Amino acid sequence: MNKRVLATLAAAMSATAILATAPPATAEPNPPGCEKGYFCIYSGESATGRLVHKSSGNWSGSMTGLSIFNNGRPQPGYDHIQFDWRWKNGGGGSSTCLHYNPGPGAYINTFGDEVVFTKVVWRGEC
Repeated sequence: MNKRVLATLAAAMSATAILATAPPATAEPNPPGCEKGYFCIYSGESATGRLVHKSSGNWSGSMTGLSIFNNGRPQPGYDHIQFDWRWKNGGGGSSTCLHYNPGPGAYINTFGDEVVFTKVVWRGEC
C-alpha cells in the first residue's frame, strides 16, 4: 500500500476510536418536582422558581409562567411536546415543539416575559 492509503486508513481508524469512546448525551438533572415522564411549567426562567403545573398527559387550560421543561421519555409518538402559548400582556403567541431531555434539540423553553400556556400535546418528532 502506498503512504497516502495508509494515512487515510489511520485517520479513519482514529476517528472511529474517538466516536466509539465518546460519552452518550447525558440528561440534565430533573428540575424540582418534575419527574421523568412529565412536562412542567415554572414561574422562573430555565425551570426555576415555583412549579406551577406538571402533567404526564395532554393538557389544555390557562397557566402563567416563564419556562417549560419537557422531561418526557423516549417513546415513539409520545416523547416530544407541542405547546401553545401567548404573551400575558396581550400580544401574539405561537406553537412550539420541544424534544425530551436530554435532546438532541431543545427540551426547555424560557421566555423573557410571562406567557400564558394554553395547550400541551404529546407527539412524535418535531
